[in-house]
Amino acid sequence: MTRDAFEAMVDAALARPQFSEPAAFGLGVATIADADGAVLDTWFASINLGENIGFAAALHDVCGTGSPTGTVQLDATAIEEMRARSELFRDELHEHPNLAVLEDLAGLVERPNPLPVRKVAVLTSIAALDDAPLDAHDVYLRLHLLSSRKVAPHGVNLDGQFGLLSNVVWTTMGPCDVASFPAAQRTLRATGTTIGVTSVDKFPRMVDYVVPTGVRVADAERVRLGAHLAEGTTVMHEGFVNFNAGTLGACMVEGRISAGVVVGADTDLGGGSSIMGTLSGGGKEVIAVGQRCLIGANAGIGISLGDGCIVEAGLYLTAGTVVTLPDGSHRKAKDLSGTPDLLFRRNSLSGSVEVLARAGVWQEGLNDALHSN
Repeated sequence: MTRDAFEAMVDAALARPQFSEPAAFGLGVATIADADGAVLDTWFASINLGENIGFAAALHDVCGTGSPTGTVQLDATAIEEMRARSELFRDELHEHPNLAVLEDLAGLVERPNPLPVRKVAVLTSIAALDDAPLDAHDVYLRLHLLSSRKVAPHGVNLDGQFGLLSNVVWTTMGPCDVASFPAAQRTLRATGTTIGVTSVDKFPRMVDYVVPTGVRVADAERVRLGAHLAEGTTVMHEGFVNFNAGTLGACMVEGRISAGVVVGADTDLGGGSSIMGTLSGGGKEVIAVGQRCLIGANAGIGISLGDGCIVEAGLYLTAGTVVTLPDGSHRKAKDLSGTPDLLFRRNSLSGSVEVLARAGVWQEGLNDALHSN
């Protein structure tokens, strides 16, 4: 096929009445449980947001589908047909990541280990990022979009995700369904094979699926898929970052960033600190931390912080905490939510929580040597 013929083929695929342009799509490998056909995970080797629509159209044409929403399983015939159509680009795969993934999928091993699961190649599409996810493949693509920094936290709808994901035994051989794991473990150990279990959860660790550039993660177990880590972020051993949460610039994370929380650039979360997330209390309140903030060791917040704020070590500031202003008046902390350049501290004599205006930004800043990622 010549380049002109390839372009004509793509144009024809785009013009098919059955095809509708997706907002995002991904090409990857799903793990399916033998027991009940549940989707245990989907790893997307290529992630496309508003780009490479011609490839999506051509692949849908090969499969005889065209919906911008949902998942298509790619059998060997479809993969070989798409490879044949794009053969002239075989020596240029570094410029065509979707085609490079397709080459790898041609060698997919359906049963790579003794676990009772199988691997299938999939193409998953999302019509609109504001639409709720339809199934587990859809959820995984959205989590990949977040961790690959294609979208920022709260940039994609995740409503109903817990009901779409299965509890999974995450092992050193890959995911397994909970019901089948004991028997599989017995069989493996009987042959002298050791299998390790890292967790039993709906969410895997991020670095098994996405490794973003320019970040340090000291303990991979403490960063879930769907976390958004900006360039220059360091997550130390006691740090934790949940899904649909993370940093928007270089940060030092030695505390907990709960689901839904967004942290601005040049902010330091001290060891053992905590930020309330959106999973409890109805999941409506979104807490944000501004730029150049410091939350001291073992401190915590249940309100948003504006730029340049400090929360004293050991002070947990909830929305209902009564704080004393410099003029002696009293307000609830929620009334100051998002206000910049404030210092929150506890008076060591009276025990009252005080708030003081700060002159300028946090002078100490982040340790540059720690962030030369």
